[in-house]
Amino acid sequence: MRQLLVINPNTSASVSALLQNHVQAAAGLHVQVRTVTARFGAPYIADEASYAVAAHATLDAWAAALTAPQQAPDAVLIGCFGDPGLLALRESSPVPVTGLAEAAFIEAARHGRFAIVTGGERWGPMLARLAQALGHAPSLAGIHTVVPTGAELAADPAAAHSLLTQACRDAVRQLGAQTVILGGAGLAGLAAGIQPGVSVPVIDSVTAGAHWALRNHAPPPQRKAPGFDMAWEQLSPELTALGQVRSGA
Repeated sequence: MRQLLVINPNTSASVSALLQNHVQAAAGLHVQVRTVTARFGAPYIADEASYAVAAHATLDAWAAALTAPQQAPDAVLIGCFGDPGLLALRESSPVPVTGLAEAAFIEAARHGRFAIVTGGERWGPMLARLAQALGHAPSLAGIHTVVPTGAELAADPAAAHSLLTQACRDAVRQLGAQTVILGGAGLAGLAAGIQPGVSVPVIDSVTAGAHWALRNHAPPPQRKAPGFDMAWEQLSPELTALGQVRSGA
């Protein structure tokens, strides 16, 4: 059975539970999903500072997960629509790595130009930068953010449904999108209810991440074992150990 490690880069246990449930349901019985939670950082990532800390927290959670007695993962999914730490973790991992955003970009691009709808106004430029870095900018029709953060939307599903449905419709009408990504770990499961009110496919980023785990679209890993190319100072014991392994290799 394939093993998928899902890393929640924020400290919210409720988001981890949501990820575990939805990723496992979408991945099916042939994938065993294990979700771990960041050991430090923000309860929900909503700005540049929390995003920067989350990248470190992602690497730390991965290193800690590797010390657990469970079977080593066959793939790693960063459970945040923004993929903090993606390139660093991919560089350090012997197995394929992606995040909710990259997985959703890949799936959405099959339908043509896509728009992103997500919570939190500060995510707009952050996601535009990510799409550019990952090579998906030509397919991105635009980004439509709503004022409430993903955490606030998840706390009031009824209000979120109405607000996000209208945002998806606006993205289609104003941006000419041929598909819409509903981005955010906290929004897992909402796309299915929104879809009947939108004229183009609405992609759930968490479901897209689970589907990626079955296909492994990420570039092939370059390492045979986890590790970093330098020694660390004053980081967690797990990160430090991986740095020492690589520096002495």
